[in-house]
Amino acid sequence: MFKNNFLNSIYLIFIGVISAFSLPPYNYFIINFITFTLFFIFIFNKKKNFLKNKHFFLYGWSFGFGYFLSGLYWISISLTFDQTFRFLIPFAIVLIPAFLALFYGIITYLFSILYSKKVVVSFLIFSILFGTIELVRGFIFTGFPWNLIAFSFSENTNFIQILSIIGTYSFNLICISLFTSPAILILRKSKSEIFACFLFTFIAVIFLIFGTVRNNQIDLVKKNNHDYIIRVISPNISLDSFYSAENELKIINELISLSNPKDNQPTIFLWPEGIIPDSYLGDMKIYEDLFSKNFSKNHIIIMGIKDLDSKNNKNLYFNSLAVFDNELNLIKSYNKINLVPFGEFMPFENFFKFIGIGTITNNQQSFSRGLDRKPLNINNNKFNLSLLPLICYEIIYSGRLSKNSNFDYIINISEDGWFGKSIGPKQHFAHSIFRSIESGKYIIRSANNGISAIINPLGTVEKQVKFGNTGHIDFTESKDLKTTLFARYGNIIFIILILLYIFLIFSFNRIENE
Repeated sequence: MFKNNFLNSIYLIFIGVISAFSLPPYNYFIINFITFTLFFIFIFNKKKNFLKNKHFFLYGWSFGFGYFLSGLYWISISLTFDQTFRFLIPFAIVLIPAFLALFYGIITYLFSILYSKKVVVSFLIFSILFGTIELVRGFIFTGFPWNLIAFSFSENTNFIQILSIIGTYSFNLICISLFTSPAILILRKSKSEIFACFLFTFIAVIFLIFGTVRNNQIDLVKKNNHDYIIRVISPNISLDSFYSAENELKIINELISLSNPKDNQPTIFLWPEGIIPDSYLGDMKIYEDLFSKNFSKNHIIIMGIKDLDSKNNKNLYFNSLAVFDNELNLIKSYNKINLVPFGEFMPFENFFKFIGIGTITNNQQSFSRGLDRKPLNINNNKFNLSLLPLICYEIIYSGRLSKNSNFDYIINISEDGWFGKSIGPKQHFAHSIFRSIESGKYIIRSANNGISAIINPLGTVEKQVKFGNTGHIDFTESKDLKTTLFARYGNIIFIILILLYIFLIFSFNRIENE
């Protein structure tokens, strides 16, 4: 039995590893029709042969371990920038996939309990469990909705336009069903079961038609030429600046040079996350002369910077986005809400401090969480804009981004250098495409050591500074699209879809009984 379980685990780990190549930047989505079909056939046949439920957790865990090991190896690169953390690299490579794989173990364990001998019913149960647990993974323990199988289609902008109605988690549920549907043809016992396979093929065709029509419709929408520019700055400043006495002034001068400000042109300059390594928001006035010399009253600078506050005699640190005028007077600011575990805040911080381990990105202590995310209104005689800020990791969350949906554009600043030249920054960028379609808004993204871009409400990358390059791009015109259905209702739509799946289960049960 041990030998059989070992070989089964190796097999499932292998197909999990292969399945990860469907994700960005590879996007070989066709792989999933093979891997998900093999995975479902395996667990269905094992249960049909009366295998005990306790083995099924291992099967799901094995598939998930291979999938996350192959797709998330790059997280360990963030530990190479500080000697303190390097001993954790082997643990990060193994333990993070091992932890995330627990969710897949839960899926197959619950499947073994709810299993039905009827292929279509079991197929629908598998889809519901997989889709629901993936949603839970996106929220529990601060959430980590990375590498949802739906991202296999991130390059197929026609197919993913349905996100504007149903959102990422509902789309992910349908993708799971679509990829697994060939198993029905292989395991079928009656002609009625073939209908379920063709049902999801038909749904896929509908998605393509809807997306094609929606993409064509934007050509009919009139462009608005702005009387201002939003200039996205994309530097490649080394992360060594976080750990050495590198000259902060040199970095600022490099950013100013890349910004190339013109006195008479109203311009908002968007600099990346955490780009000022040593100073806090309250310290920036020391550079007033430098900024007033290079920027004019027609200019606004938005940048990522650390902020420091004090409460009850305790220092609070924030990962912030700040909006300054040309004399470095603070206009607006936003403190990041969704913090990266172990990167920006340390769970069980007192214990880890005791053994000499802090956060990766903040040597003092964990960052504190911001209170609320509201659009930043920039109103003066040159600008009348409302911008919704998202800092780095916050772009990965699907749902209502803010209680106030009355804003013009989403601005996203990021530091992707933590993951080197790996696939990580490209996976991160794919989330921006999904958020733009869900929200129906332009996303204006500035990344250090990553991909900076202007993405329109249909997920089309209109302009970009490619990965590894340095430069800037200008946002000078846009098209107004209506607020999407998903932006209004968020993940409530997922619940409706689950109810539809349950209805199908009862329907197919009744057909089989007749």
